[in-house]
Amino acid sequence: MTISLAWVRKLGNLEELVLATDSRLSFGCRWDCCPKLMALPRNDSAICFAGDTLYAYPILIQFLNVIEQHPKVKSRALDIVDVKGHMIRVMNNMTSRVYDHPIGLDKAPETTFLLAGWSWRSARYYAWLLHYDTEINRFTFRSSRKWSGKSNEKFLAFTGDYEEEFKERLIALLRSKDKLVHGGFDMEPFEVLREMLRSNQFPLIGGAPQIMKVYRHANCLPYAVYWPNKESREVSLMGRPLLDYERSSYLVMDPDTLETEKHSEIA
Repeated sequence: MTISLAWVRKLGNLEELVLATDSRLSFGCRWDCCPKLMALPRNDSAICFAGDTLYAYPILIQFLNVIEQHPKVKSRALDIVDVKGHMIRVMNNMTSRVYDHPIGLDKAPETTFLLAGWSWRSARYYAWLLHYDTEINRFTFRSSRKWSGKSNEKFLAFTGDYEEEFKERLIALLRSKDKLVHGGFDMEPFEVLREMLRSNQFPLIGGAPQIMKVYRHANCLPYAVYWPNKESREVSLMGRPLLDYERSSYLVMDPDTLETEKHSEIA
């Protein structure tokens, strides 16, 4: 399973959307270098998932195909809010064509997606949970909203496992920084994910964190990460440890200091 996140990071008067997830797939064994987060080809939005990859990967690949083959969707002439509706219809059309289930395995898809990006029409960030509703037997969506009862400046979307444990740790971290009531998020959700991955107390998540930002100029930027720390000198990008001779064109983040540097300049 997974922890997948999207939040708005506030830097003074500036905002950026950040998405992060772990890299573990489980299917009778554990595989800790699997992509769960990707930018959509229109580049103003990204998507990540939690749950059953039997549904997740075919749907994700078809999402990419949908955007590539439709000029108005790919060029961003169609706003991300409208693209979300189109994606839901694609998901439901696809899942309606699943047939010949093994006996006892005709259950609802146990897969959720976080779709998040910048809306040029509303001039704001959005995040939606795309999920299967067993009452209507279809995929539908739920909009993510600002944190109620804590701070109306904080915006966080979550899907996956260990939600209560994650939020308890996030609240404790914000309280330690005197940011629980006032102010927006910086990188606190990433810091909580980082510590949960390092603790080895949560077997449904694992591997290096994957991280991507969506900027208001409608561009996505992945980040590579030193993992498990900078001292290891091992760099992971979208969950996969790079080979010794690989150099990423993306910045590499120190997961502890959160500082970045160019991979090409690393000795």
